[in-house]
Amino acid sequence: MPPKHLSTDRPIEDPVHDTLQRADSADRFARTVLNLDVSNGLVVGVLGPWGSGKTSFVNLTRETFRSSGAHIVDFNPWMFSGVDRLVDAFFGEVSTALKLRPQLNEAGKQLEEYGELFTGLGWIPLVGPWAERARLAARLVGGGLRKSKGGTAIRRKQVEKALSSLTNPLVIVLDDIDRLTTQEVRQVFQLVRLTASFPNTVYVLAFDRNRVEQALSEDGVPGREYLEKILQLAIDLPVVPDEALQSQIFEALDAALTGIGDVGELDRNFWPNMFFDVIRPLLKSMRDVSRYALAVRSAASSLQGQVALADVLALEAVRVFMPDFFASMSNSVDALTTVREGSGGDTAGKDHKRVIDGLITAAGGREELGRAALRGLFPASRAYLDNYHYGYDSKARWLRERRVAHESLLRLYLERVPSPGLRAHLAAEQAFAILHDADDLDRYLRSIPGSELEDIICGLEVFEDKYRSEQVVPGVVTLLNLLPDLPERPRGMFDFGAKMKVTRVTYRLLRSLKDPADVEAAVRLVLPKLQHLSLKWEVISTVGYREGVGHRLIAQDAAEAIEAQWRQEVEAVAVDKLETDPDLLRVFLEARRNLPEGQSPRTVPDTLGVTLALLRSARGDALSQSADSYAVRREPRLAWDALVLVFDSEAVLCERIDAILESGMPIEGELKGVVRKYREGWRPTDG
Repeated sequence: MPPKHLSTDRPIEDPVHDTLQRADSADRFARTVLNLDVSNGLVVGVLGPWGSGKTSFVNLTRETFRSSGAHIVDFNPWMFSGVDRLVDAFFGEVSTALKLRPQLNEAGKQLEEYGELFTGLGWIPLVGPWAERARLAARLVGGGLRKSKGGTAIRRKQVEKALSSLTNPLVIVLDDIDRLTTQEVRQVFQLVRLTASFPNTVYVLAFDRNRVEQALSEDGVPGREYLEKILQLAIDLPVVPDEALQSQIFEALDAALTGIGDVGELDRNFWPNMFFDVIRPLLKSMRDVSRYALAVRSAASSLQGQVALADVLALEAVRVFMPDFFASMSNSVDALTTVREGSGGDTAGKDHKRVIDGLITAAGGREELGRAALRGLFPASRAYLDNYHYGYDSKARWLRERRVAHESLLRLYLERVPSPGLRAHLAAEQAFAILHDADDLDRYLRSIPGSELEDIICGLEVFEDKYRSEQVVPGVVTLLNLLPDLPERPRGMFDFGAKMKVTRVTYRLLRSLKDPADVEAAVRLVLPKLQHLSLKWEVISTVGYREGVGHRLIAQDAAEAIEAQWRQEVEAVAVDKLETDPDLLRVFLEARRNLPEGQSPRTVPDTLGVTLALLRSARGDALSQSADSYAVRREPRLAWDALVLVFDSEAVLCERIDAILESGMPIEGELKGVVRKYREGWRPTDG
C-alpha cells in the first residue's frame, strides 16, 4: 500500500494538507462571496487549467461557508452523461440533498417538482437540436404541462418563495465542468442560467476557462461573451510558484520511494541534469506531480533497483507526459544503445539516424525536451544528434552502472523481464562483491546452474577498473579451479571457448596489480592453490614471455625461474595427479619446450589412466560453415601429431590405444569412435 502521505491525485479536504498555502486566499474569496447581495442569486467561478487545484481550492472555501451558516450542496456533472440524464440528475441530486435537511425540506420539494417540468434538456430554449426541442415540446403540450399544477411560472414562484425564506444562502458547487463534452458543457451552463436567479442561491462553478469558452463558442459568438453574462465574480487560481512546485516534486518522490524495498542509488552527478532538463519542464501542476509520483512508485517497486534510479525517474516522466515519444522507444532500442565510433555513414548508421529523427518527431511540440531526454538517457544517440561518439568501453560502464544506455537495461525497463545477458551480469555483480573470499566465491559460483556459469564468469570483466588487490589471488584461484567443471556447450564459428573466457578474467585480475613485483608475489601465492598442472601453466604462460602468449607482467628472470619450478613439478608429480589433469596433453607439450641442455622430457607413464587423460585432452572439433547456410558443422578430431610427439612415436601411441580399447575401460562414445578412426589410419584431408 502507498504511504498515506503519497497523493493519489485526490483533492485536499483539510487545510492541514494545504501545501500550496492557498487556505487564506480561499477564505478571503468565500468571505467576499458571502458579503455580496444574493437576494437574486449569484454565480461565481473558480478558474484554472486542469490539475491546477480548483477542487482543492473549493474545498478550502467550505469551512468559511459552513461557519457562516451557508448550506452546501455538491453536483458533479461529470458523473452523469447525456442530455436527459444531466437535467434529471441536477434537479434530482440537488432536491434530494435539500430534503434531507429539515430547514430546506420545502425548498427541496418545490425544486423537485419544478425540475419535473424539464425532463429532457432538449426542451430548454436554445439548447439541443431543433428536432429534439419540437419533439419534447409536443410531448409536454400533449399532456406533461397540463398534468402539472400550473405552468413553469407558478412552479418557479413556489421555488423562489421557499428559497427566499432561508436565513442563510444555499451554495451549489458544480465541479469538473471542463471534463464534459462540448454539448454537455453547454447544457450545464443553460441549467445554471435557468436557475441562477433563484434567491439566496450561490453557484460556485469550477472549470478551465479556455476549455469552457471553446465549448460555448457557437455561430461566431465568442464563448467568453456568453460566460461573462453568467459569471458575476471569478477568481483565477494563481500559478504555483516554481520553488513550491519543485519542493512538492521532491516530497512526492520521497513518499513514492518509501517502503518499497531496494530502489538503488541515485547518481548525484546525473540526476540534476535529468531533473532540470527533462522532468521539471514536464510537470506543470500538482496533479502532474501526483500522477508522476504514483508512476515512479509502480516502476521502482517493479524494478527493485535493477535499473539506475535516475534513469527510472526520467523515463517515468517521459512515459507519463510524452506518451507518443515513449511508445516509439520500444522499436528504437538498437538505435538508442548501439555505440558507433565511426561516422555512422553505413547502412546501419543511416537506419539509426532515421529512427532517432522519428523519435524527435514523435515528441510533437516538445522536440527540445525529446533531444534532452535522448542525450541524457541514451548517450549513444548523440552520434546522430551532435556527432559526438562514445567508445565501446562505455557500454561496460553503462552496464555496470545499470543505465538504460545499455540495451539489456533498456529492455528490462521496457519489458520488466531481464534478458539472459542481464541475469548473468547481475549474478556477476554478486560474484564481484565476494571476489576477495575464495571459499564464499567458490560456494556461490558452484550453486549456479552450469549452463549459466560461463557467462557469469565472463561478466566479471565489466568490473575491471574496480578490481582491488585483495581480490586478485582468491579470484584467480577460484576461477581457474572451477574451469575444468564448466560444461561443454555448442559454439558458433567464432565463439571463444570456456578456457579463453575464464583466462581473460584471470589475466585482467593479475594485470590490475600493475607493479611486476606485486604480480610476481600474487603468482607465487596462486600456484600452490591450483589443483592441476595445466591450470598452473595458464598462469605462468599469461604472466611470462612466451611468444604470442605471454603478457610480460613480471620480470623475465622471475618468469623463467617460475617456469623451471613448474617443469620440475611435472617431472615429480604422482601418476594419479596426471590422470585427473583436464589438459594433460598441453602439460607434456609445454614441459618439452625450452628444456635445459642435456635434460630429457618426462616419459609418459604407461598406465591406462594417463593414456585416457591424454586422449581426452587431445579431443577437439573442426567447425565449418557453408556460404548458403547458417548451420555450423562440427567434426570431432584428435591432435594426433601432438600425441605422437609426447609418446615419442606413433607405434607407442598405437600400442597404448590398443591397450585402452582391449581393456574394456569405459570411454565416452564420441571419443571412442574418433580414437578408433585415427587408429585405423584415417586422417583429415584438410590437415
